[in-house]
This record gives sequence, structure tokens and C-alpha cells, in this order.
Amino acid sequence: MATLADSFLADLDELSDNEAPLDDDEGTVGEMEEDANDDMADTEALKYDDLDSVSKLQKTQRYIDIMQKVEDSLQKVSDMSSHGIVLEDDPEYQLIVDCNALSVDIENEIIIIHNFIRDNYHSKFPELGTIIRHPVDYVAVVKKIGNEMDLTLVDLVGLLPSDTIMVVSVTASTTSGKPLSEENLKKTIDACDRALALDLSKKKVLDFVESRMGYIAPNLSAIVGSAVAAKLMGTAGGLSALAKMPACNVQLLGAKKKNLAGFSTATSQFRVGYLEQTEIFQNTPPSLRMRACRLLAAKSTLAARVDSTSRDPIGKTGRHLREEICKKIEKWQEPPPAKQPKPLPVPDSDPKKKRGGRRSRNMKERYVFTDMRKLANRMQFGVAEESSLG
Repeated sequence: MATLADSFLADLDELSDNEAPLDDDEGTVGEMEEDANDDMADTEALKYDDLDSVSKLQKTQRYIDIMQKVEDSLQKVSDMSSHGIVLEDDPEYQLIVDCNALSVDIENEIIIIHNFIRDNYHSKFPELGTIIRHPVDYVAVVKKIGNEMDLTLVDLVGLLPSDTIMVVSVTASTTSGKPLSEENLKKTIDACDRALALDLSKKKVLDFVESRMGYIAPNLSAIVGSAVAAKLMGTAGGLSALAKMPACNVQLLGAKKKNLAGFSTATSQFRVGYLEQTEIFQNTPPSLRMRACRLLAAKSTLAARVDSTSRDPIGKTGRHLREEICKKIEKWQEPPPAKQPKPLPVPDSDPKKKRGGRRSRNMKERYVFTDMRKLANRMQFGVAEESSLG
């Protein structure tokens, strides 16, 4: 019995020793939970009331350096014909790559500022964000409207299409929004100015890339033009990224979600981006434009892959692909061939040979002209016949 008691006490001591580390683990878990709660509290307490805490791109040294180089390059005219093949260590090429990356960052920064403006302006005009989807258009309209409640006094011509202006005016007459305070209005207008300045910088970057498109992407420029090629590269994030992108995604680059205010979407081009600005797309009949857009996206992807490897710096492949596109679109527009009159076959006067066999023989035996039918045909109906009995 003493031995059993001693062993039981020893087991209790082991259990007490094992419980001590568990307390430490519980303490560690408790500290982690407290840290997580503190982080959540910090996140909840952090409100983006200050625009500088949201938008930081314009104050970065990278943004300032690239924009300075772009302005210097736009002022001086450089001869691209002497460069020949694109080299990775060429400073002009590196600047173009940096501009493509910066244009994507500017686009993201505009979206962030757009969200900041939409959150502040929601109390003034909550329905405006659902009517105007494009961030730059929304920012320009907000700056134009300001704190004005009667939109008949605000001239939005040139900022929006006429049908959208009508929808905005009708919605503003029934909105439940209230004017902003002076502080919030000042923050919103400052954010609008910053977003419009970023959009202007993006246009400068795209203008610079467009002027160098014949140097960096001659084949792509031969198909879609320098302006559209620059926009495609800027949105995709560079020539290499555009070359790796499938054609179905190239077709959607730059596509805007159109707000039709409840009207039918059957006739709206909602799956076409920058490619609708090309000369080939505009010269194509409306019934064939979607097919032409898919063909343009496929050939543009091939041209971008050729340009990314610098296999054709002259642009001969791009011109050949453009000719193929034009020929296919012309082929689609050709009328179908006229149907030739088909003459009737010569009638055959001879009896046709029919296949014999057991089934044919059974059919003949079933409908054979028997002696009984011959006798029946000799009888005269309605006339009494002499009987053999007299």
C-alpha cells in the first residue's frame, strides 16, 4: 500500500510540473490577444480625415525625379532612328519603363483619392457615386458642383455627356444630401485639385511614352497607333507585362463601366477598352466591331510579344499583321455568293429495279391475283344467276 501511495504522489508531482508551462503559454496567448485588440483599436481609431495620410505619391522622390526627366525629355527632341535595337541598359528605355510603372501608381493613387472624396462628399450628394463611375470624371464634377444645391446654376457641359448631365440634375433635385461644412468642403476641394494634378501628370507621362512608341514598340504602334499603344502599355504596366497578358484581357484594358440609368445594355459597347479608339475599329461597321475588337486584341498581343524580344525593330511584322486584319474585315463585309439555279434531273421512263428477297416474295404472295378473285370479277351484282338446281 505504501508503494501505491508513493507512486500516486509522484504522479501528482509530475502533473503539477507539467501545468506550469501551460500557464506560461496561456500568458503568451493572452498577450497576443491583447496586442491584436490594440491593433484593432488603432485601426478603428485611424480615420482618414487628413489627405496627406492617404495620398503620399506626389511627395516621393521617385515621383519628382521621373516627372522632371519627363518634362526635360518632352522639351528636347531626340532622334530615335539612331538608336536601333532597344537595349535594356539604355537610359531612354529605362525611363520609359519607369514611366509605365509610374502611370500605374498614379492610377492607383487617383483611385485612393477618389474614395477619400466620395466618403467626404457622400453626405452632400450620396447618389453621385452610383451615377458617375469614372474617378476623374467624378472628381471634376465634385469640384464643379461644390456646395451648390441647385444644379441648374452649375454648367457641367464638357465634363459629362448630355444624357448623364440630365440624370445628375434630376437626381440632385430629389437627393437627401445636405451642404458640407466649410472644413469638409475645403478638404474635398483640395483632394479634387490633387487628383486632377495627378491626372495631368499621367497625361504627360503617356505623351512622353507615346512619342517614344516607335522606338520601344514599333510593331504594336503599327497596328493600333502610338497613342493607343502608350495607353495599353501604361495600363498593363509595361511592354513585358502586356506581352504576357492574354488577348481577352488586352481587349478590356481601359474599359469603363457605363451607367445607362436603367436603359437597355443590348447596344452598349461595355467590353471594349482603348482598342475602340483605333482607326481600324472606328472604320469598321457597328455590326462587326466586336469581332474586329477581338481580332485587334489577338494581333496586338502577338505584336507586343515580338516587340518585347526586339526581333523586329523596323516594324515589318506589325504592318503585316495590320494588313491581315484589314483583309479579314473586308472579307467579312463581302456579300454572300449568289445561289446558282440547280436543274432538275432528267425523268427516268424505265421502271426502277427493286430489290427482291423473302420480304418481297411474301408481299407478292399476299397480294397475288388468285383464281377466286378472277371468278368474283366475272359475277354481275344485282342480277339473279341461274342455279345449278334449276
